[in-house]
Formats: sequence, structure tokens, C-alpha cells
Amino acid sequence: MSLPWRCLMGPRLYKIYGSLLQNGESEVYVPNILERFGNKIFQVIYVVQYVGMFTSPILALSFYRWESLSLNSAIRLGTGLGLLVVVALVLRGAGRCFNPTYTTFLGILEEAQRLPRPSPKAMEPLRQYEFDFAAWPVNFKWSDVSADDNKARVYVERAGGVADMHGNIFSRTLQLPTRLVAYILTSSLGKYLMYPGCIQLLQLAIDNLLSQGREKLVKDFGGKRNKLLARDGNTIDTMLVDRRAKGQYPNGRTLVVCCEGNAGFYELGLMTTPLEAGYSVIGWNHPGFGGSTGSPYPSQEQNAVDAVMQFAIHSAGFREEDILIYGWSIGGYSSTWAAMNYPQISGLILDATFNHVLPLAVNRMPGCLNSIVTLAVSNHLNLNPGDQLARYPGPVTIVRRTQDEIITTDETQLRCNCGNDLMLRLIKSRYPGLLCPQATEVLWQWLAEPFQGSNLTEWGVDGDLCSSLLSSYIAQHGESYPYTIGEDMSIDEKTKMLLYLSSKYLVDVPSGHNNPLEKHFFWRPWRPLTDSYIQVD
Repeated sequence: MSLPWRCLMGPRLYKIYGSLLQNGESEVYVPNILERFGNKIFQVIYVVQYVGMFTSPILALSFYRWESLSLNSAIRLGTGLGLLVVVALVLRGAGRCFNPTYTTFLGILEEAQRLPRPSPKAMEPLRQYEFDFAAWPVNFKWSDVSADDNKARVYVERAGGVADMHGNIFSRTLQLPTRLVAYILTSSLGKYLMYPGCIQLLQLAIDNLLSQGREKLVKDFGGKRNKLLARDGNTIDTMLVDRRAKGQYPNGRTLVVCCEGNAGFYELGLMTTPLEAGYSVIGWNHPGFGGSTGSPYPSQEQNAVDAVMQFAIHSAGFREEDILIYGWSIGGYSSTWAAMNYPQISGLILDATFNHVLPLAVNRMPGCLNSIVTLAVSNHLNLNPGDQLARYPGPVTIVRRTQDEIITTDETQLRCNCGNDLMLRLIKSRYPGLLCPQATEVLWQWLAEPFQGSNLTEWGVDGDLCSSLLSSYIAQHGESYPYTIGEDMSIDEKTKMLLYLSSKYLVDVPSGHNNPLEKHFFWRPWRPLTDSYIQVD
């Protein structure tokens, strides 16, 4: 294939990292005037296309009323746009042909792309360039693992209700218009409200910040970017910082898998906290975020995090029991799904997340849309971390932001923080014998005040006694959940044990929803058998 054609079809190059340059500093790739002009044309076309997609109903109505717009006019308009694209391609390709920096990069990229799965050695020269991730070679496929196809995956069935269309044929027929409206609103608006990070114009606006974040992870922390191919064909953009070979990081043998929020990207998100705590860390972007393809629907979220876990275990070489999953906000959905399907992980940290997304969605939409919102969430965006958490048998920490303004139905009352419902769901799945009405009411009173975990004596709780009772139970009955502890206790004893256990799972942090979690709040979850935390120094 000729050089002009290869340059014409090649990806955009953005940056060259320092190890390729004499001064060791990163350098922004500077296209010549021809390539720069061609890029500008494509940027304008892209923005117009994206804005046009969102305003298409208005545009269609305008064209309908625009009587002077004939078929010939539409053909001329389309021809003009086509010629503009051709001119942009030719200018960009010609500019690249005369730029030795680009042709050198293109040769390295094509060498890596020739291999079905490029080796780490073949990837090293390519990792020194920042370019369109669509052209990045696939580093790991879900099908690379021979046992993956036979792995039994665990799913939580959708809760019953309006979404299941119970009733006779007549009633189901009456529901069809509402279901259709719910589907259209979900596809055109709902998923962008639920996951604003997948809005392309937003990504375009913060593109420089994302690039700077990737550069910091690569240069300062030795991060390696990888492309994973998930079961549904989506490609997932990931960044791995592996510290196992570095003796100065005692936590480096544990890998923290970070699951971001609804507008979070690994370049700017959760990775900072576990990196400061000395862990190995892998971050990944939701489908439709950054370099990841697809849309952040539940099934695609599941496949994405599954690919990340498979990569961590089978390609990066971390044992399942050496993996700690950290999910923030809406990332609680993908993190609990991963924990449910990889139960041997060392623990799960859920930061500022919720039991189910429906109460939050209904609370933020007009009351007249409640039925449509309920259908849309139940059928298309059924995010249920609580149900998935109930299927995970390992250590858990629930971080509750006491000033959270997002994961709450009333930010003026801590009792309305949705983390409370999540913790109650966990307690119910593990210690059902403790949840009598009287003990549950006291628990809600306890949850209504912040930082009660360190004030158990004020509630009459003897921590040593509760720990001893729990240890005795485990010695007799084992560690498998659910525990039957509490069945022979008085109401007062149940209440005290319930508060004790809640204090072990819940960590209060005095901050709002979007503040990064400080390192001293990031510790491995509590284990009943040892009755201790492992906290980062």
C-alpha cells in the first residue's frame, strides 16, 4: 500500500512521550499547515453532525416547512459536504506524507498491527505515542482465555412489577405505547442523563484534561494503556499500573480495580487514591467513555468489567484473591457485578453508591413522568447494586459521604442517603435473624447521625462482647452466609449486635459526593474471622 494512502487513512497523532526524545520531556505533535487545516474541517463537521443528531426533530420540522428546499437543493448540499470531506482527507494525507514524525509513528503502528496479538516487546515503541485509540491494537480478547466460555456467570433477575407486563393481552396492549415512549426516551435522553460522561461534546470539551491525565499515569506512575475486546464486541480502554516488582510499595501485590462514576474517566478519577496508598491499580472507561466503544447499558457494563477482570487475572497475572474492587457512585453497579462473579477477591469497597437507582431517578424527574421513568429504568437501565451485593460473600466496606448531594433523596437529611439502604440490604442478606422491627428502628436512628461507628458505647454496645459472640458463632457454624446469629437473642441483644456489625461495614467520610476519597479512609474491608481492618498508613 502506498505511503499517501496509508497517511490518508492513518489515525491522528497527538503527543510523543519523553522516552523517545532527547530531553526526556513529552512533546505535543505539531501537524504542518496542510494536516492542521484538514483536521479543522473534520472537527467542524463532527460538531455539526453531533449537534444535528440531538436537534434532528427540530431540523426535520424546519425542512418540512422550508418550501424552497427541493430534492435538487438537498442533492447539491450533500454533494458539497462530500467534496468538503474529500478535500479535508487529501489535505490531511498530503500533510502527513511530508512530516517525518508522522511517517515514523505510522511505521511503528503498522508493525504492531501486523501481529494478531502484539507482544509486550512489540508494544513498547507504540506506547510512547498518544494517538486515536480506535487504531490501537487489541491487547486482550475475552476469547483468549480457553476457560472463559465455560465460566458460569451470575446474574440477578430483574425485579417483577410493571416492567414484566403481567396481566391479560388487553392490559399488555395498553402498556405498549408507554413502553415505546420509555424506550425512545432512554435511547435519546435517558442514558445521557444517567451517564453524562458518554456525551461526545463533553468528552471533546475535556479532551486536553484527559490527555494530561493519561500522560501523568504513564510518566509518573509507569502506567500501561491496553485495549480489551469484550464479549459483545466493544473495546475497553484501560490503564494498568503494576507495582509488584517495586519493593517500596508493600501493597503493590494487591490490584485495585477502579469502577468510575457516571461522568468519571480513569484519567481523572478513582485511580489517584489507591495509587497514593501504594497499590497496583487498573482503571477502565465505561462503554462509550473515552477510548471505550459502545453505550453504558447494564449488559455492556457487565461485559466490560468482566473483560477487565479476565485481563487482570489471565494476562496481567494477578490472582483473584489479590484483587480489591473499588466502585464509586454509579460504578457500584459494575463493581458489585464483578464481585458477585469473582467471589474470591480480597474485598469490595463501595464509595458513595446506592441500593437501586430507581428512587434517585424518580426523585429528579417531574412527578408526571414517574410511570415512564419507572418503565425506562426497569427495562433498560436497571442498576441494582444492592441485589448483586447480596450475592457476594466476601468482605465489604460501604463509604458514606455525610455531605453527599447526589446519592440522596434529601441532602438535608443523612437518613435519606441511599448508602443507608445499601447497607441495610447487605445486613439483611447476611444477618437476617437480627432484623426485628425494634432493632431495625434503632438502626435507622443510628444511621441518621454521622460518625456513630466510633461512639458505640453511647448506644450501650460492648464491642469486645459482640466480637466474642461472633467468633464463637463462626467457630461452631463456619463463615458461610447467611448467619443465623440472633435467632436466640433478646431484642436488646439483637439491637446491639446489629449496631456493632453496621459499624464494621459503614465508614463515614465528611465530604461531598465528588471529592476524591482521602488515602486514610481507604482500607481493606473488615473480616469477621479476624475482626480487624487493614488500614493504609
